[in-house]
Amino acid sequence: MTSMPEGLDVRVPIGGLFTAIGVLLVGFGLFTRHDPIYQRSLGIDIDLWWGGALLVFGLALLALARRSRRS
Repeated sequence: MTSMPEGLDVRVPIGGLFTAIGVLLVGFGLFTRHDPIYQRSLGIDIDLWWGGALLVFGLALLALARRSRRS
């Protein structure tokens, strides 16, 4: 297994990207929560749910990057 150069961790920018997109989608989902467009999707606010999933994934990547930096 090859070692990575010091300070280069791909989880930080990818985690930041997923976190930012997750925050945007959660905000949009909360802002449009009671729109009639969700009647077509059986009342499911997909923006809110996927935003939450992306937010959790992004924060997990950032937490893993921070944890590996400590060791």
